[in-house]
Amino acid sequence: MLRPLSKNKSLKLLLIIGTFFYVQPLQKFSYSNPAIAHEVEVSGDVAVTFHLEPNHNPRSGEKAIVWFALTRRGGKIIPLSECNCQLAIYREPRSSNTQPLMQPQLKAISAEKYRGIPGTEIIFPQAGIYQLELKGTAKNNNDFKPFKTSYSVTVR
Repeated sequence: MLRPLSKNKSLKLLLIIGTFFYVQPLQKFSYSNPAIAHEVEVSGDVAVTFHLEPNHNPRSGEKAIVWFALTRRGGKIIPLSECNCQLAIYREPRSSNTQPLMQPQLKAISAEKYRGIPGTEIIFPQAGIYQLELKGTAKNNNDFKPFKTSYSVTVR
């Protein structure tokens, strides 16, 4: 039979869990509510928030809008004007030498609270699983380290 933890044991458990996440931070997590869905991935000193409309649930043959909010350590947004960003879209499964199915041109867009971030429209040709790979380097080489992130998307 399980007994409730005392306040001291609960606090110790909370501190242990908190220490684990501080020492070993999650590299990828999802946040969603009925209106907003985002995935965040960290690469080097850049965090990339990924969003796909409609509601991370694209359909084949229909327009989807994808955007990436790039953030430096400390929270400062990196606009597309400061990043040599490239998006490549692959069909899954893929091998290491597979060429991208698409490499759409990114343009500066505004989405939610973000201004001038990389985004584009995509039409996925058929249902299935795709991988979106975003990589980038700073236009001013000292601003942030090169980064590479990838996101899995299921198209219906």
